[in-house]
Amino acid sequence: METVSNAVHREPWNKGKIVGQKAPFKVKDIWALRVRLQMENRVRELALFNLGIDSKLRGCDLVSLKVRDICHGDQVAARAVVMQRKTQRPVQFELTQVTRDALQNSIKQARLKSDSFLFPSRVHDSPHLGTRQYARILERWVEELGLDRSDYGTHSMRRTKATLIYRRTKNLRAVQLLLGHVKLESTVRYLGIEVDDALEISEQTEI
Repeated sequence: METVSNAVHREPWNKGKIVGQKAPFKVKDIWALRVRLQMENRVRELALFNLGIDSKLRGCDLVSLKVRDICHGDQVAARAVVMQRKTQRPVQFELTQVTRDALQNSIKQARLKSDSFLFPSRVHDSPHLGTRQYARILERWVEELGLDRSDYGTHSMRRTKATLIYRRTKNLRAVQLLLGHVKLESTVRYLGIEVDDALEISEQTEI
């Protein structure tokens, strides 16, 4: 007797789409957006943007941070350690003064407590900002900067500072630690540095 499968056929989410590494933001774009967010008094978004750049966390880890994760008492700490959901390994990151100021203002404005999520959701059935909400916010930032949405995603935030650090220092091990990668090969693939380095060498070679 033949059995009929009840499974619903679902097309892959990326069918017909060009999928690849998302571009990191350039320094000029970072400062352009910071200025815009400051001038428009978008306190929460400024804190989210700055923390996303500094922390180099995956979106799922960033949106689930609590106040106590980045604060010592009433003050935002210069460094923090969080457990990554994907690898279940701790990763440490720095918080620059620009980011600490933005977070302090956001926490104060929202009147958050120590056990509050840093970015509470405005959707009633979610305790904190979701990854899809985060992605939509980022899409708006990209549009405001006049950039191509297809080139950027939430991983652009994670890659931005890591890419800048590698380009300035060529210290791959340091970037591996900052991203919380278990294997060095993962960092190489993630940054796409072999391709970037090859192209840079090629560009500098005149014939």
